[in-house]
Formats: sequence, C-alpha cells, structure tokens
Amino acid sequence: MELEADTMKPVINRLKRAQGQLNAVIRMLEEGSDCRAVVTQLSAASKAIDRAGFAIIATGLEQCLKSEDPIADRADMEKLFLSLA
Repeated sequence: MELEADTMKPVINRLKRAQGQLNAVIRMLEEGSDCRAVVTQLSAASKAIDRAGFAIIATGLEQCLKSEDPIADRADMEKLFLSLA
C-alpha cells in the first residue's frame, strides 16, 4: 500500500509539531525544568504521534476497501492497527 504525499500533508504537519514538542522536552530536561511541565509536553507529543499513526491506518483502510484483494490487505491493516494499540 502506497501513501500519497498530498493525502499525508496533515499527518506530516502533525508529526512536525510532535517533533517540535520532543525538541522542547529535550531542552526542558537539559535545563532542569519542572517535572509536570516536561510530562505535559511529552504527553502532547505522544498523542500527536498516535493520532498520526491512526490517520495513516485510516488512509490504508480506505485504500484496502478499494483493493482487488481486500482480505489480504485487511490482515495487514489489522496488524498495523494492533501495533499502535
């Protein structure tokens, strides 16, 4: 299953935001920031990454429904989904 770059633009943007959040977490740790602030920022990054993964899987499921062999594709999508769960 190939992902089209145009379709993935929102996912790419979400991952770039998560990357910025992770950089902020690293900087906060290096500067000795408050634990709560660090964990809050880390939680936001984690949620952004999870949502990006689910968006990718949703796109894959949509492609699976249009596939010539939806049974084989469905099994692959199930494995991908479970890897994020």
